[in-house]
Amino acid sequence: MQIKKHIPNAITLLNLSAGLLAIIAIFRGYFDEAFIFVCLGIFLDFWDGFLARKFNVAGPLGVQLDSLADMVTCGVVPGLMMFRLFEDIQQTQPEYMLTEETFYMGFVPYLGFLITIASCYRLANFNIDTRQTDSFIGLPTPANALVIMSIPMIQYANDFEMLTAILYNPYVLLVITLISAYILNAEIPLFSLKIKEFTWSKYKMQILFLIGSLVSFFILGFVAIPLIIISYVLVSVISNKMTAKS
Repeated sequence: MQIKKHIPNAITLLNLSAGLLAIIAIFRGYFDEAFIFVCLGIFLDFWDGFLARKFNVAGPLGVQLDSLADMVTCGVVPGLMMFRLFEDIQQTQPEYMLTEETFYMGFVPYLGFLITIASCYRLANFNIDTRQTDSFIGLPTPANALVIMSIPMIQYANDFEMLTAILYNPYVLLVITLISAYILNAEIPLFSLKIKEFTWSKYKMQILFLIGSLVSFFILGFVAIPLIIISYVLVSVISNKMTAKS
């Protein structure tokens, strides 16, 4: 029993470790590795809570550890990634390079950390919001992190040249940053993607959505990730309206 008690928290710390490795990867310019580490962290984030409930060892320590680990993996990392994306544009695209006349634009990359700030507020609020026990209000930080981390992957894959060109525009990245910071804390009820027990009748929507997401990813590649998250929000809004009518 004592071993079981520590397994979920150990997995949470592995999630934190994945986030730290992602930070190092971003500093070294290995954005693809950072994406993999974030995906690993999100995968571990699912299992720590699942096993805590399965072993009946869920407690306040695990709740706090989970949020702190998510703050790094799904808060600091995507903010740092957006910072680097802005910075790389200013260093590689002549029309956006800093000059004596435009030196003040050097603050722009730091706007990427609005994602980190919004993620911090969202995670702190989640811990005290009793409305979010079986569902979410606002986009969960792991989903938001996947969207941000998919941007350099879409750029590298270059499967859709027009989309790639759009994502190399700093104004587009700024809009994505602002939308990201807003939707993390928006009063939009979203169904939970965490499956607490593998029962079809109770989690039919979640299972079907996850299967559809996997199929979309295999067909479209990294472009599917932001489309999946947009679909997640839309499906939740439609589901909420249908429930309200009934």
